[in-house]
Amino acid sequence: MLEMFGEDSTIMLSVLIFLTAAMAAFAVMIGMHARDGLRRRMVRVNLNDAPLNDRRSLQYSSLRAAQRLVDYVTKHYTSTDGENVKVLRRRMLQAGIYDPHAVAYFFMARAACALIFTLILYFGFPLLGFSGDSAFWLFLICSGLLGYLAPSLYLDRRMSAKRVEHRSGFPDFMDLLVVSSDAGLSMEAALDRVRAELGSAYPSLTANIYMATLEVRAGRSVVEALEHMAERLGLDEARSFATLIKQSAELGSSIGDALRVYSDEMRHKRLSRAEEKAYSLPARLAIPMMLCIFPVIFIVILTPVIVRLATHNW
Repeated sequence: MLEMFGEDSTIMLSVLIFLTAAMAAFAVMIGMHARDGLRRRMVRVNLNDAPLNDRRSLQYSSLRAAQRLVDYVTKHYTSTDGENVKVLRRRMLQAGIYDPHAVAYFFMARAACALIFTLILYFGFPLLGFSGDSAFWLFLICSGLLGYLAPSLYLDRRMSAKRVEHRSGFPDFMDLLVVSSDAGLSMEAALDRVRAELGSAYPSLTANIYMATLEVRAGRSVVEALEHMAERLGLDEARSFATLIKQSAELGSSIGDALRVYSDEMRHKRLSRAEEKAYSLPARLAIPMMLCIFPVIFIVILTPVIVRLATHNW
């Protein structure tokens, strides 16, 4: 059929291929649009929520059982070991976990990880030929301990990551707070404005600032809200900042001047940390160079000599 077009047969073939691909894409788009419309209608008539509202459904029973287990674990550990639970809750707040049932989830995850790690090793080692000896039971105990400590290690790692973000963004927070104070904004309005500016760069720090503004709107004083924010951040700089605002309010001194001096100090500390990391870089590179670069250099230099010694080709 394409021969009748002569020299334009290649162009017509390209046009036909393009039309076929366009029709296929249009058909896929129509199908996706129809599926989205059906999903919206199902949501409108609450068909998706029917299994959750049905008390006879397996999903409803599972959710109820899980909720009862979480409530029991929360009540049990809160009543028996309140001081350690407070410390754990503080660590979770510093790690960015704000769920009220986070402590129960932590203890349940600890027990589940210990059991899972032990079962994996118990059924996996016999497949590799290790079973029955003393080393097998030693590895089994170590796997259980590792699973028991895994949630705590994850929490410490998350706390470290959040603390690095908070420490990096705190000088910028102070600079913006100084600018807002010089513009004549109150402390509450300045915190709200700084939160809007730092939202994309430091999301965890922004969330803590937003919670501080909510506490102020709920009736707490600015000093109390900043002290609670310092506890959530886990930074000495934030605690010093809360103490600075408290002393400035008690003594009646200018908060803007105090913020400006403290902002300069924060900026100097961040520059000092950057210089410290730069100065420690040669010492950190020494071990990778000795392990990765120097052996290669020795091999390149000594290989021709070894080859000549082996072949007696002088």
